[in-house]
Amino acid sequence: MVVLHGCAGIIDNHRGWAARLASWGYAALLVDSFRPRRVNSVCYGGGSPSFDLRAQDAFNAAIYLRTLSDILPDRIGVIGFSHGGAAALQAVLQRLVPVDRGGRPFAAGVAFYPPCSPNPPYSTPATDMLILIGRNDDNVSASACEKLVAGKAAIPHAPVIKVYPNAVHVFDGAGAVRLIGDHMMGGNAEARDDAYLMTRTFLDERLKPK
Repeated sequence: MVVLHGCAGIIDNHRGWAARLASWGYAALLVDSFRPRRVNSVCYGGGSPSFDLRAQDAFNAAIYLRTLSDILPDRIGVIGFSHGGAAALQAVLQRLVPVDRGGRPFAAGVAFYPPCSPNPPYSTPATDMLILIGRNDDNVSASACEKLVAGKAAIPHAPVIKVYPNAVHVFDGAGAVRLIGDHMMGGNAEARDDAYLMTRTFLDERLKPK
């Protein structure tokens, strides 16, 4: 699994996800898209690195993973959070697969509370995507993600979504809900536990050998 961090860079929650994925039987590669580019945060503006560029980071990570003898080359997934969630949404699109560099589509994608672009035209996905988001998220819009999913409902690899009532941004985290900057963020135990189960089931069905 390729793991893409949020707008503030790598935090403990992302490290926790890497460990969790490992406990489920997956190798987890946590990609830092910021520090090599001398970026600390894009939470309050700044368009670089873009979602598309971070999607290419994910593909580069997958290309590297395929050089390792203990990796199943056609069973690599991507998971992202917030800004990284939007990058994961891009990384499952057919048009962004770097076939000129030997890249292949990811076998599965998961996006936690991504900013969604809800309006057509809708790009064609190359693989299945699961979106998990809180209804009360005031940082990104659950309704926009629902509209995106509805717009892609009739195409192959149509994404699926789960919206958690009362959950806010970073609902999968351990901290209490509080105001951070201009937005409410914090964990929701019920949503977090369900998201763990949904993510594991989604990945196991697509990545683990039958």
